[in-house]
Amino acid sequence: MRIAVLDRDSGFIQVLSKRLDRLGWEHRVLGSPVPTDAVASMRLSALVVDLAVLGPQAWEWLERLCGALPELGVVVCTGPSTVAQRVRGLRLGADDWITKPCHPEEVIARVQGVARRRRRSMSRTESKPLRAGEVEIRSDQFQAFVSGHGLDLTRREFELIELLAAAEGRVLEREEIYSRLWGYAMVRGDRSVDVFVRKLRQKLEKASPQWRYIHTHFGIGYRFAAESLEVIGLDDVPSSVPVGWNAGDQGKLTGAHQDHELTAGAL
Repeated sequence: MRIAVLDRDSGFIQVLSKRLDRLGWEHRVLGSPVPTDAVASMRLSALVVDLAVLGPQAWEWLERLCGALPELGVVVCTGPSTVAQRVRGLRLGADDWITKPCHPEEVIARVQGVARRRRRSMSRTESKPLRAGEVEIRSDQFQAFVSGHGLDLTRREFELIELLAAAEGRVLEREEIYSRLWGYAMVRGDRSVDVFVRKLRQKLEKASPQWRYIHTHFGIGYRFAAESLEVIGLDDVPSSVPVGWNAGDQGKLTGAHQDHELTAGAL
């Protein structure tokens, strides 16, 4: 990892530099703004910048930098700010915003998260679509489709379905999902993963009601696999279906079919 820190806070720089040295990261300190082409020549993975160093030209410089180097991860680490200022910085192209005073470990974790997302973004242009059931996941378009129709997903929901589907049927633990999506370790008792899984599952079931995609493994995590709930013909109806069952009684069929599979597996 190669990063640069644009800052004049000597105390902060000293502590952060020690942590970066321990990690074996290449890093350099910039005491004043540098031209965009000079930043490009450094071939950085990320830039940590204190906007106070830039003065009145901060917004213009940030916009120019992010526009010219879209592959560069930019983390703003500056003093107290307003919501409007943070929103403006993120909209101009900054990937993350940290308010000082802050712990160096948080800065490092944020930089790692930004760099990780950048790598995933670059790999999307080379990846093939992921298909399961009626769902198609196009990483290059940052979009998921159901039978050719776009699925309305938030950024985090798309990252979640992409992560689960790429696991190819493997169960992903909640802690792994959290660390890969949020960029740092999950706090004990945090239910963010469960909340996002529930929202994603609801959208998938609404758009593709005859399929189930996300399966819960209680106490462990989640698995992504397309399983059809639709009966194709009479031969597909298991012998254990209750007398009087009709095509609308999907819930009973599903349970009976699962029992049939378990019995067959035991044999």
